[in-house]
Order: sequence, then structure tokens, then C-alpha cells
Amino acid sequence: MKIFKLIFFYLIVNFSALAIGIWLMNNGSTSDWYISLVRAPWEPDGWVFGFAWTFLMICFAVYLAKLSTLTNSRKIIAAVLVQYFLNIIWNYLFFNQHDIILGLIDISLLTFVVTFILFKNLPTMKYYSILILPYFIWLLIATSLNLYIAIYN
Repeated sequence: MKIFKLIFFYLIVNFSALAIGIWLMNNGSTSDWYISLVRAPWEPDGWVFGFAWTFLMICFAVYLAKLSTLTNSRKIIAAVLVQYFLNIIWNYLFFNQHDIILGLIDISLLTFVVTFILFKNLPTMKYYSILILPYFIWLLIATSLNLYIAIYN
């Protein structure tokens, strides 16, 4: 029963972070600024982002809930908090402030933090680590999209 309460808790936290990020992104991908950018040819259609983030945050909630039952490391808690901050602030930097380079630095740091969480907990989480892999892969793609925009704009 404890695991379900933790999953529910992390779902609220994850989707709250997404909501704050959306709120901070101004008009986001529909803004004239973003539409005018030279973007990567492998950029997915807009609906993919909503679907992907929903799926990723559900998987990440289950991952964090399981991790919470197995460890109480302050390093992990700190890394997860940093992950939330970096995830939220990227929307503001990139879409609201149009700062492509700071956005790239932020998303690179976010990718590093999620990589740290994944590999630091691999021995503990074992096959549950598959739940964080989609997030990790998505961040690699998102980082490449941001890098492409930084190079070509």
C-alpha cells in the first residue's frame, strides 16, 4: 500500500513540475519566435511532446516511488530536486526568454543529472531502471534538438 501512496505523491509532484514549466513557457512552440527558428529535421510533431511527457512522468513517478522504498540517500534526494528545478527552468529560459544557449546548458545539466540518477541507482534498482530509461532517451533527443537550434540560429 505504501508504494501506491508514493506513486500518487510523485505523480502529483511530476505533473505539478510539468504544469509550472508549461506556465513559464509563455506561448511555447506556438510563438512566432519558435516557429521562425531553423529546427532539426528529426523534431517530432507537437502532439508527441504531450504524449511523451505524460508517459515519461508516469514512468518516473513509479521509478521514484520504488527508489524511495529502497534508499534514503541525501544525494539522490538532492539530485531529484535539482532535476525538477532544471526541468522547470528550461521552459522559461528557452521559450520565455528565447535564450537558446542557456537553455542548452540547462538541458545538458538536466541530462547529466538524470544520467547520474540512473547509473547511481542501477545496482539498487536493477530491472526497475527500465522505468527511467525513456526519460533518459527523451532528454538525449531534446538536447540534440536544442543543440541543433543553437547551431543553426
